[in-house]
Amino acid sequence: MDAVLLALAAVWGAATGLLIPRAAYRFAVEPEEPWRTACPAGHPLTGTARGWLGPARCAPCAAPAAPGPESAGPAAPVPRTPAPGPETPGPGDLAPEAPGPHTPAPAAPVRETPTPPAYAPTTLAPLVTVLACVALAAATGARPELVGWLALAPVAVLLAVVDRRVHRLPDPLTLPLAAAAVLLLGGAALLPGHAGSWTSGLLGGLALGGFYLLLFLINPNGMGFGDVKLALALGVALGWYGWTVLFVGGFAGFLFGAAYGLALVLLRRAGRRTGIPFGPFMIAGALTGVLLGALAG
Repeated sequence: MDAVLLALAAVWGAATGLLIPRAAYRFAVEPEEPWRTACPAGHPLTGTARGWLGPARCAPCAAPAAPGPESAGPAAPVPRTPAPGPETPGPGDLAPEAPGPHTPAPAAPVRETPTPPAYAPTTLAPLVTVLACVALAAATGARPELVGWLALAPVAVLLAVVDRRVHRLPDPLTLPLAAAAVLLLGGAALLPGHAGSWTSGLLGGLALGGFYLLLFLINPNGMGFGDVKLALALGVALGWYGWTVLFVGGFAGFLFGAAYGLALVLLRRAGRRTGIPFGPFMIAGALTGVLLGALAG
């Protein structure tokens, strides 16, 4: 049963992880810009859910290129030039014809323009999604809350990718993530065999969200309001397993972020005032806390 559960979690992680690159490309824009509706080559993104769900490359970009002149077929034979004779002028007997008004200019060589890549490389996103889903399944087992963890994991990875690219956590992802966490864990609390508390999850969301709101009010330049909204969902997930897990997961996010910032400073790739996306570290800390809580549950 455990092997089947892990296999199903891996398949789910792979299927949802492969959808992340397109959604991340569309969401990764500056706050003043609208969500992208076309790929870099200008093809409109269409398909399921108005083009939000689909493979990484759009259909025209993924289609094989049309055969060029070199693959059109065998070349026509070149006519042989007769050898110079008494009536045939040799190559040195004729001067090159001067270009006139009716003499076409030689054609310029055609250069092939490479097709721009459809999306920025996000090869790690599907792999991270698979690993996260498998880890959650291994730690949680066949308990009802596993359905919630597997449903929330791909969205959390998507948020981490977008925040890493443009330092932004979009409302269409953070707010539904918080609502989904409340509803999914609420449903899990109604089923036998669960190892958490829906009430403590709600309180955990309010506590962690309120803490991040306080940090935002104290230093708006150091903490974005998107982090506050993300903290609501992460607090619900961490609070499900109790206040100890909430503290561990919240503290782990700050610890991961501080270690990353310190490493950048030591490598001279950033200064003390350089802003870093904090969402990925919040999510990594929450994953750490949920895994520990599930193992202890």
